[in-house]
Amino acid sequence: MLYDKNLLPFAIQTAKEAGSILMDHFGNIKSVNRKSSKIDLVTIADKNSEEYILDQIRKHYPDHNIIAEESSPRVKGSDYEWIIDPLDGTTNFVHNLPIFAVSIGIRYKKRTIAGVVYNPAVDKCFWAEENSGAFLNEEQITTSSCSTLSDSLLVTGFPYIYDERSIIFDLFEEFYKVSQGVRRLGAAALDFCFVAMGRFEGFWESGLQPWDICAGSLILKEAKGKVSDWDGNPMPYSGKHILATNGSIHDEMFAIIKKF
Repeated sequence: MLYDKNLLPFAIQTAKEAGSILMDHFGNIKSVNRKSSKIDLVTIADKNSEEYILDQIRKHYPDHNIIAEESSPRVKGSDYEWIIDPLDGTTNFVHNLPIFAVSIGIRYKKRTIAGVVYNPAVDKCFWAEENSGAFLNEEQITTSSCSTLSDSLLVTGFPYIYDERSIIFDLFEEFYKVSQGVRRLGAAALDFCFVAMGRFEGFWESGLQPWDICAGSLILKEAKGKVSDWDGNPMPYSGKHILATNGSIHDEMFAIIKKF
């Protein structure tokens, strides 16, 4: 349970208000900047959303630490830490594809205790509190009951920097051959949530960041899913190599990853 009962409602409300800021810009982006590569984009929408979220946290929780995608870390020595992606799926957003989200995770003593992923384009808010289940808006969600990889629909993503390109596409080909298909949506936080609600059975990716995985991974775990790294260890905070499933097909996916 949360130590402050107001943390989760505050995070949900803040995510929704940041989502409203994103929608003010959706379809109206005039300029786009690039970060680490030609396809790693940032827009005024990312920045305005993040500024709003940071302002709200500073106002209500001034002593908390903050890690956010577009800003330098704010370290206050607190046991609480906010992990923020103001716009997950920026490339989709720039191309007017409504698959993007605000992601806000809350950690206490390096353990994620709450998470919110909000897609404002369709007004879908996924949220979870540690040991309390996962929800889409007000309805509790759980993973699918599919028990075999051959009957599963999977989702993945590709990193901006292709240091592991051969492995990435070899894995894609292998999973494509043994499943009912593989999708690439371009918003990792939503990929976790779509596994959590049963749209997909499994998700794997490499090269992610803490703000990509923090909230979504808790939502999936609270929906009775399973997450790990590619060696079977607990999923790393860094997001370097992640495997997330409904639990039933985790061992099958893990066995394939181990071959590479």
